[in-house]
Amino acid sequence: MRKSLFNDLIKSVFAGMMIGIGGTVYLSSANSFLGTFLFSIGLLMICIYKMNLFTGMVGYVLVNKINYILSLIVTLFGNFVGTYLCALGISETRLNIYDKVVNIAGIKINDSYLSVFILAVFCGVLMYIAVNNFRKNDSYLVKCLSIIICVMVFIISGFEHSIANMFYISLAKAWSIKAIFSILIMVLGNACGAILIACFDNYNQRHSQ
Repeated sequence: MRKSLFNDLIKSVFAGMMIGIGGTVYLSSANSFLGTFLFSIGLLMICIYKMNLFTGMVGYVLVNKINYILSLIVTLFGNFVGTYLCALGISETRLNIYDKVVNIAGIKINDSYLSVFILAVFCGVLMYIAVNNFRKNDSYLVKCLSIIICVMVFIISGFEHSIANMFYISLAKAWSIKAIFSILIMVLGNACGAILIACFDNYNQRHSQ
């Protein structure tokens, strides 16, 4: 069990770093549409290299054993560590993205908790769809397009991705009690959205056979 959880931790730290890389290229892009497209590199690398991302895993909680919950908790912590380390590194470079990320982090932190929760639910739905299509489809074109389109939709729509926002808040050096509460609500919303669409997927599969 300990070896398995350590493995989960390592894979989740690297997943957090991949999301940080995606966030960095998004912040660095002069064209916001191009930035949303390039952000998907993070989730693509996570899926290809089988890393652990909380928002990509939480939708499967109802079809796994109880110890899966512990794996999710470890993954969430590892994702935070990965995003924080990435933000720490980027903050020491020449990249001129600080003002932009401070503005983004401020908008997210100062939003109402209800708004944050609803936006996070929709993001959770899209993350489950992206990852589930990658897992189940045989076509690499469909796998990649599912991730790219879902990522672009959630960013352009302004939906809240808890792990990406951990990176933004860390890079903006904006952690506070309110920021922590906002992230926790995003985590809950992402989980609810992913589980909701997963329940529909499971129901649909049982009744289409």
